[in-house]
Amino acid sequence: MQVTSQAFKANAHKALGDDNLKTALFKLQHHFTNNRTRAVEALPEFERLRDRARDIKNEVLGALDFYLERFEQKVAEQGGTVHWCRTPRQARETILSLCRSVEAKTCTKGKSMIAEEIALNPFLEENGVQPIETDLGEYIIQLADEPPSHIIGPAVHKTLPQVADLFLEHHKRYGKTERQTEPEALVGEAREILRQKYLDADVGITGANFLVAETGSTIIVTNEGNGDLTQMLPKMHIVVASIEKIVPTLEDLSTILRVLARSATGQEFSVYTTLSTGARQSADLDGPGAFHVVLLDNGRSEMIGTELQELLRCIRCGACMNSCPVYHAVGGHAYGWVYPGPIGAALDPKFIGLEAGQHLPNASPLCGKCESVCPMRIPLPKIFRYWRDKAFEEKITPLPQRAGIGVWAWFARRPELYRLASRLGIGVLGRLGRKAGKFRSLPLASGWTEGRDLPAPEGRTFHDLWQERRGRRGPPKSGDPFRKLFS
Repeated sequence: MQVTSQAFKANAHKALGDDNLKTALFKLQHHFTNNRTRAVEALPEFERLRDRARDIKNEVLGALDFYLERFEQKVAEQGGTVHWCRTPRQARETILSLCRSVEAKTCTKGKSMIAEEIALNPFLEENGVQPIETDLGEYIIQLADEPPSHIIGPAVHKTLPQVADLFLEHHKRYGKTERQTEPEALVGEAREILRQKYLDADVGITGANFLVAETGSTIIVTNEGNGDLTQMLPKMHIVVASIEKIVPTLEDLSTILRVLARSATGQEFSVYTTLSTGARQSADLDGPGAFHVVLLDNGRSEMIGTELQELLRCIRCGACMNSCPVYHAVGGHAYGWVYPGPIGAALDPKFIGLEAGQHLPNASPLCGKCESVCPMRIPLPKIFRYWRDKAFEEKITPLPQRAGIGVWAWFARRPELYRLASRLGIGVLGRLGRKAGKFRSLPLASGWTEGRDLPAPEGRTFHDLWQERRGRRGPPKSGDPFRKLFS
């Protein structure tokens, strides 16, 4: 996938003018967010489960080598093979070699963000293996030749009429000449076309939501069942996953599954939760003849013990982007790489480099909503601040911005001057904007005024109000300095 994260601002401006995208994102916001709220309220122990899920992943990250070796041992006992890949290139070449070992011409694929991360589809196509996406969302964006725009709903940026036009254009070669307009009819048409492809494929490739060290099992969580057909029917099943997907036991898996679906789609459980353990055995009625797990590092082991380690708890539920006001405004493609939304803003600079991804950690109001809904309690705003600090220290942040921060910091270290400057600034702007009550444009504030008016300041500074309230009520109670400030 081509990286366009360095053009985030231009991408965002383009997205803000896309009416179809606005329509699609509005439906996403209310559908996923409202469903999650209802599902969480119906489970009194949800917060306790979040704590337990976080602790499970922390335990894994503290002994990752042990659990990965245990997983490899169990896979081998079940007749499978684990392939260790440090880089995306190694992972791509390993998968291609496995496909060639069975002379594969086509392979069916279940949805996999790791496959997107390593740009697997174009690589296979270039080398004579045709990948066929079987998840409906992935199938739609494959036809559109676009990357996913959401972790769990890759085609959420598409409206129903756009999907109908896309199917009509690409399904004519299958004899489909009537434009369908109902969701059920479009789903039925896709199923009819994909059915034979499942039977014809030589290899099935899936991702993995989790890997269980106790049994050597890989787990996929879906609502369509396409993943089951992808891994059971072909000669060979290839699982591509990253190293942090490991969980110790099946009991631990069940704990995390209880927060995954509720956080992702607002379901109590996804429709299909499929465990795959090794290749087909002599007594099995179906299953692949060969089972391979391709484990990708791609810099993840370097994150252990750093400020970024907590990102490895992510279970790819998408709750952070479902709640993010920036994502709701610009969609996933604006972020310019595989992982969009808040998790992408925190994770992408690690993978594509901070210089290319410098804008992403700034694409947040630091409202904390993403952290509040994350089932694994990942402190995303803290990681945004880490990247912002790092960009400033390495002089990646543009010079005018660094200079402005430097001026602010100079005043911030001198409280009396800071308060004086605040009073002067509010006084001047208040008088200039008194008549209109707002500014349509203002020097150094174009990022705000391009999209909205800036209200003219009124009254006194925050410090003055704070001093007055503190004098009236006495010193604030420890740990609660602002709650009653303006009550």
